[in-house]
Amino acid sequence: MLDVTHSKTGSYGLADTAHDAAFVEFERVQKSYDGENLVVKDLNLAMPKGEFLTMLGPSGSGKTTCLMMLAGFETATHGEILLDGNPINNIPPHKRGIGMVFQNYALFPHMTVAENLAFPLEVRKLGKSEREQKVKRALDMVQMGEFGGRRPAQLSGGQQQRIALARALVFEPELVLMDEPLGALDKQLREHMQFEITRLAHELGITTVYVTHDQTEALTMSDRVAVFDDGRIQQLAPPDELYEEPGNSFVAQFIGENNTLEGVVSEITGDTCVIKLDGGEEIDAKPVNVSQVGERTKVSIRPERVEFNKERLHPDAHMLKAKVKEFIYMGDIFRFRLEVAGNDEFIVKTRNAPDAVKLKPGEVIDIGWLAQDCRALDA
Repeated sequence: MLDVTHSKTGSYGLADTAHDAAFVEFERVQKSYDGENLVVKDLNLAMPKGEFLTMLGPSGSGKTTCLMMLAGFETATHGEILLDGNPINNIPPHKRGIGMVFQNYALFPHMTVAENLAFPLEVRKLGKSEREQKVKRALDMVQMGEFGGRRPAQLSGGQQQRIALARALVFEPELVLMDEPLGALDKQLREHMQFEITRLAHELGITTVYVTHDQTEALTMSDRVAVFDDGRIQQLAPPDELYEEPGNSFVAQFIGENNTLEGVVSEITGDTCVIKLDGGEEIDAKPVNVSQVGERTKVSIRPERVEFNKERLHPDAHMLKAKVKEFIYMGDIFRFRLEVAGNDEFIVKTRNAPDAVKLKPGEVIDIGWLAQDCRALDA
């Protein structure tokens, strides 16, 4: 794991060990299209060889621009991008040796599948025999060995995406970039391809930078996720840490489903603080980015961390009154919408089990959670 330190400003500083181990590195990279507004702001990021890193964020957050700068299709306004220790800012895209997979597949319609895969090998002046061998191997990797003679129009969307992936891998690049590659596929096929791409990347030891706005995709596939907003990385962490320990309100809200309650810090003692909610109730929380009494905060609690079966509640759990507003049956889980401390969009999820509590709209109940699962974040 790279040693990444986070500053109060939301920018990341990288320790020397990260620089030494970096295969892909952004050093204070900025990008502006008009000379005034920065779409990427002072980006510092280091990736070791073989890592699968996802750049996740809403539209306009800067993630795709970072990918395009790494690919060479955009030029950094300031800063340096390095690949295996070598600056690549002034190297054209076709000389960077990077595989690319796009959402729209970008296959040549007039070529067969095999010809599409052979094209990047021809550009690299490989002989016919070696080209045929590599094309066969790449098609077999994506289970498309029988489709070499077909044209892209004769393939389904999922098959075309497999071919696009095979073409990115056929010349055995050390780095592959993927820009929303599964966005055009249906849910079931998309989930299948997520596992296929991750498996191939790890089996082949390929360093992968993957761009998406799909949180589930990012959490499922990645070794680490860089959450972008407003041109900056808001948090860079493994998926479980990102979900369980969001570093600020944006990350908590953007990653998965999250409940927030607003209030003011009334006491801080070590790794616990007391929050007086706007409705007057008091709860305990873990102070994440609050530091003084009187500071406003948004308190974050994940829906699955809330319990309303009293027999299951921990003795130290904090209790609040809640009114059931809505019940939704979702098969494997029950989803309840509650009114809690003035928030009528407070969500609780419980497992569908024989002993599951079933509640009706209008019921008033007690709910609770542990202080360690409740994070006091920026307001």
